[in-house]
Amino acid sequence: MVPFASFASGHWTSGSPKLERFNGFPSLNIWGEPAPGLSSGEAMQAMEEITSRLPQGIGFDWTGLSYQERQAGAQAAPLYALSILVIFLCVAALYESWTIPFVNMLRLPLGVFGAIVATSLRGFPNDVYFQIGFLTILGLSTKNAILIIQFAQQRMEHGEGLVAATMGAVRTRFRPVIMTSLAFFFGVLPLAIATGAGSGAMNAIGTAVTGGMLSATFIDLIFIPLFFVLVSRSFERKRQRRVTAGDPHSTGSQGVH
Repeated sequence: MVPFASFASGHWTSGSPKLERFNGFPSLNIWGEPAPGLSSGEAMQAMEEITSRLPQGIGFDWTGLSYQERQAGAQAAPLYALSILVIFLCVAALYESWTIPFVNMLRLPLGVFGAIVATSLRGFPNDVYFQIGFLTILGLSTKNAILIIQFAQQRMEHGEGLVAATMGAVRTRFRPVIMTSLAFFFGVLPLAIATGAGSGAMNAIGTAVTGGMLSATFIDLIFIPLFFVLVSRSFERKRQRRVTAGDPHSTGSQGVH
């Protein structure tokens, strides 16, 4: 038995009551939240700018929800591209036509324009809720084009000209387009004006969807016939050039397919 004091000594000192490590490095866990009217992404960007001015040898990393948000934010662009590709392929396979999906691709920015304007007017940030509404509009805004173009193609199959068939389809489908679009608009409107617990997420999604549906309904009624006529004539000219050049695969094909 050897006395402890014969080989060591002890004394009291002050220090942190808790020592934390992250990935094996001494660290501090900092919590924060965005100021009113700002998104979490903007708050994270501000924190990154502050930490970039710290002395050399001090770094930072995100954990928890912030880490997941950073990962999801990097996937936004590929997700939009994949959604547009799926819409194009589904419409092309459903109607066995290149005209309808091409017209849908040309008019997608019109619906997105309404979502961006409505969100900006209400001061909502570009967060994950806006992105959900954005993707929703990409799918819903194709409906109006399909309702009009499908009837235009049917009238052309009965011998009507391109412009006459398109204008006839617009007059025939005007009321169904307005009715279905307004029904969806008023169905989502409670989300845009909701109050109480969880209203922030509902307002962001509802505002994007309602704004996109308004623009996709009233603006599209003008541009869908225009795009359909332009695309159909473009396909017809290409088919005629192939026929003139003696391409055997173009024989018997229709100008709108």
